[in-house]
Amino acid sequence: MYKNIVEIRERGKKMQKVIIIGSPGAGKSTFSQKLRDITKLPLYHMDMIYYNEDGTHISKEEFEEKLKEIFKENKWIIDGNYQRTLEMRLKECDTIFLLDYPTEVCIEGAKSRIGTKRDEFPWVEEKLDEEFKQRILEFSEKKLPGIYQLLEKYGDGKNVVVFKEREEAEEWIRANHDQST
Repeated sequence: MYKNIVEIRERGKKMQKVIIIGSPGAGKSTFSQKLRDITKLPLYHMDMIYYNEDGTHISKEEFEEKLKEIFKENKWIIDGNYQRTLEMRLKECDTIFLLDYPTEVCIEGAKSRIGTKRDEFPWVEEKLDEEFKQRILEFSEKKLPGIYQLLEKYGDGKNVVVFKEREEAEEWIRANHDQST
């Protein structure tokens, strides 16, 4: 359905404004950090924008204003799903990476980060919260169809890369890291 990144490079398209989306636990932040290291684009984690260290969050209006400020920049990577603002980000980006992994992979990804301090999250998760786990379990059925509809609507003229397995994303990172050095 979508072109892979090698074909995009051949057409001369360059990544300047990138979003990385997918289920919680898919590894969006890990992928975005590796992409930042390759491209040198500034990276913004949506969780760090939305949440405070104590687990509270800013208002939805303030969140949207902060996103609009990022959009004014010439180059960026924005990591995070936040479906409510997805359409807004799809309109602004030139490149979309969708990590469309099996649910079990995402559950394991979420479990693997418990107890770990992460740059993209303002606190350390102490357990796999049941509500968070439920969001992962429901993602493919409830959120993914809407994401694909938005990709169809806004994907023309953009670099759209869909990874179905973690290994595909890792291979892309390796191949592009080798080309950038």
